Amino acid sequence: MASPILTTLTPQKILLIKLRHHGDMLLTTPVINALHQRYPQAKIDVLLYAETSPMLDAHPAVNQLHVLDRKWKQEGGWQKLRHEARLIGQIRHANYDLVINLADQWRSAVIALFSGARTRIGFAFRKRDNFLWRCCHNVLVPTDNHEQLHTVEQNMTALTPLGIGAAGARASMHYHTADWQKAEALLAAQQVTSPFIVLQPTSRWQFKCWDDDKVAATIDQLSAEGYRVILTAGPDSKELAMIENIIALCHSKTVISLAGQLSLRQLAALIDHARLFIGVDSAPMHMAAALETPCIALFGPSKLQLWRPWGQNNQVFWAGDYAPLPDPDSINTNTQQRFLSAIPVSDVVAAARSFLDE
Repeated sequence: MASPILTTLTPQKILLIKLRHHGDMLLTTPVINALHQRYPQAKIDVLLYAETSPMLDAHPAVNQLHVLDRKWKQEGGWQKLRHEARLIGQIRHANYDLVINLADQWRSAVIALFSGARTRIGFAFRKRDNFLWRCCHNVLVPTDNHEQLHTVEQNMTALTPLGIGAAGARASMHYHTADWQKAEALLAAQQVTSPFIVLQPTSRWQFKCWDDDKVAATIDQLSAEGYRVILTAGPDSKELAMIENIIALCHSKTVISLAGQLSLRQLAALIDHARLFIGVDSAPMHMAAALETPCIALFGPSKLQLWRPWGQNNQVFWAGDYAPLPDPDSINTNTQQRFLSAIPVSDVVAAARSFLDE
């Protein structure tokens, strides 16, 4: 039950803390959107890792980003401490009256405490059931049912003391006009004028990827039906090598690679203008869902309940529906095994046709 004290709050400055990966940051946008709707007069700032800033830096409801750069540790202990002390000073100087910590790290909890905010909401994680964690947060939200919830729903429970529920929670991804202009110019250079499909088969973890030959076969079948397929990937050398191998396996000569050529916001703009997105469990998949581009998501031994695409215009193929999968918690993330192999090309292509025919 929401606290009657907190439901009377009218915060003017709010700090949201989340120190995780790109996809995690995108899934904080329902919290940002809900806070902005409830408190339209409030300035909403976010503390996040520097490399994940593109997920939120174009969001119209975000006033300021505080960044924690993981490269600081490379400068040595004293320099790292100086950077973090300066960051805490900036946060304290901002005079937040409400801090919401969605993270489970001690660093985020200590920053919440040192912020000086009168109200500091955090999660009552079992592994943090101790005096210091309770000192850092003066409002703790139970996490007993978190395993049954999507990550968006987990994040939204942090707002229950404010009387804000998860119903209607909406993720969003934002970009600038210049981002689409850049993507559009790359498409024009490749003479892409017809409706196109964005296909991102890569992940930093191989165990989340589909087989290269199945990706190529999917491209060939969709290309034969007149659709231009745009392959995208991050700039990592392993991802780029995977894209090159997929292209080599394709019979179609119309497939286009923009792998490594787009920033995250430019990729968002490209996905926003696509007829369809096909991809694995990754940040671009969450971007497609947030942009409401029809999305086909391929999953292996990930926690589907937590990480499935959030929204209505999506279809998920889980390899566990076709063959046994190991427990996600048992996976060696450095393995080269691809657990999505059991997903058949025919099912993915049929789903793509269904979306494209709408």
